[in-house]
Amino acid sequence: MEAAVQSKPFTPFQIEMLEMVSRVSTEAEMQDIRRMLGQYFAKRAEDALDRLWDEGVLNESVIEEWKHEHMRTPYKQ
Repeated sequence: MEAAVQSKPFTPFQIEMLEMVSRVSTEAEMQDIRRMLGQYFAKRAEDALDRLWDEGVLNESVIEEWKHEHMRTPYKQ
């Protein structure tokens, strides 16, 4: 499989992240970084959901509707 070509330059943040990751020397360190990033993004998602709940965008009835929602891709026969 051919890798996608980067069409735009890295942002300063991306360059900083690459420089930090270049210092990782063991698989255990990489696993720790993955875990920390996962926790960070999970916390951000949780905070966003809490905000939507507090604003009344999400509630029990919306979540109940999601249980019955079918989001399958329609295929032509």
